[in-house]
Amino acid sequence: MNEDTLKGQWKQLKGKAKAAWGDLTDDELTQVEGNAERLAGLVQERYGRTREEAEREVNDFFESNRGPY
Repeated sequence: MNEDTLKGQWKQLKGKAKAAWGDLTDDELTQVEGNAERLAGLVQERYGRTREEAEREVNDFFESNRGPY
């Protein structure tokens, strides 16, 4: 899924991201704007994951939530 697509669908995905990472605030998720790197950074920081774990988790999230919105 390319970055432009993610940004276009981010409003729909924000609720699912909030369910997946409940410790992230609505403001933080809004600021991410579908940017996988920024989201991985937040997941890494908030949940104490390694960079690789956070990136894998975020990539898995986007892959499992791809589709028409």
